[in-house]
Amino acid sequence: MKKLLALFLASILLLAACSSGGNTEDASGDEKDTNKITVWAWDPNFNIKAMNLAVDAYASENSDLDIQVIENAQDDIIQKLNTSLSSGTTKGLPNIVLIEDYRAQSFLQAYPDMFYELTDSFKQDDFAQYKIAPTSVEGKNYGLPFDTGVAGLYVRTDYLEEAGYTVDDIKDVDWNKYIEIGKKVKEVTGKNMITQDPNDLGLIRMMIQSAGSWYTKEDGVTPNLAGNEALKKAFETYKALLDADIVTPVSDWSQFLAGFNSGDIATVPTGNWITPSVKAESSQSGKWGVVSLPRLPDVEGSVNSSNLGGSSWYVLNVPGKEKAAEFLAKTFGSNVDFYQTLNKEVGAIGTYSPAVEGDAYQEADDFFGGQQVTADFAKWTEQIPQINYGLHTYAIEDLLVVEAQNYLKGKDIDKALEDAQAQAEAQIK
Repeated sequence: MKKLLALFLASILLLAACSSGGNTEDASGDEKDTNKITVWAWDPNFNIKAMNLAVDAYASENSDLDIQVIENAQDDIIQKLNTSLSSGTTKGLPNIVLIEDYRAQSFLQAYPDMFYELTDSFKQDDFAQYKIAPTSVEGKNYGLPFDTGVAGLYVRTDYLEEAGYTVDDIKDVDWNKYIEIGKKVKEVTGKNMITQDPNDLGLIRMMIQSAGSWYTKEDGVTPNLAGNEALKKAFETYKALLDADIVTPVSDWSQFLAGFNSGDIATVPTGNWITPSVKAESSQSGKWGVVSLPRLPDVEGSVNSSNLGGSSWYVLNVPGKEKAAEFLAKTFGSNVDFYQTLNKEVGAIGTYSPAVEGDAYQEADDFFGGQQVTADFAKWTEQIPQINYGLHTYAIEDLLVVEAQNYLKGKDIDKALEDAQAQAEAQIK
């Protein structure tokens, strides 16, 4: 589907230009408003569960509004939106749709008339600012931020202690220090520090965003690979991890989970959404801690905070849009108590700043040795560098996966990035 989306992107802008006129007006203009709205989302245990909790919370505001939450796979949502919006028809589309932050700009810029503006529906300053850029175009906001993908480093404290370290020794470090500690942990415990799927560059994404960089320049369109200091250092760090022999290769999600649930892996650097999966192995309670993500070494401006994943809610320009926008505003946009429920019931950490002072965010977690994990993640969320994910994250990443393997096999890193740059420029116009 990544490649399918990449092929779509080249023609999307032309299609949008041809279809952003009369059809949109017919679909959303004079038709009578409705007292029923629909929502599309994926993942019944996280996103859909969160939306159903929002529906329950909103019942006291407007019990007459009928809100139907419909599960679709994320890839199916992407395909359905592209198919319908490129043809200029909104028939069968929902009022509210969940879109991953990495993909948002491709929709917003390709179909500017198809999304309902939310600028005045909620206070943007109340949300982590790194979430505002992906949801906005030319200063106008079209998405209400939902979950954060704020990253952390999950660590087996018992393995660290066995190797002669404390948790403080791995706090706020760079990746060079992480590798140094990892070698000692491997020597003493026999445990590798990390798993890696060679076809998944999530670690690279976290590394470069920690330095305020991305695959494209600030315009979100121009490829930024050759000469990108942060990207070069990220790949060099990736290779250093492999050369240190502290990496266990994996090929799918189940192997990734099995790595740390089995006790074979000492750390997990990833988004906070992995917390329920870490805690799923109850026998490891009290043996885990979470610290800030390592920063890139020798890269000015790199911080111990980054992001992986995350999504936001969007209102389509169809009948019922005003009621859909009000529903989002009264729940995800402003309800502190709702966010406490969201955290307790789903484990979601939103980016709504006023929620941080709530009880759920301040609770100690026995699984993590009494650490206030949610409060720590909320603090790191505020430090994530704001960047523009742009239009082509996955299309460019497909090219980088190939060049990453070429680099690991001996190709010069500058040449690898230059070749990736040339391919991206040829493919993305």
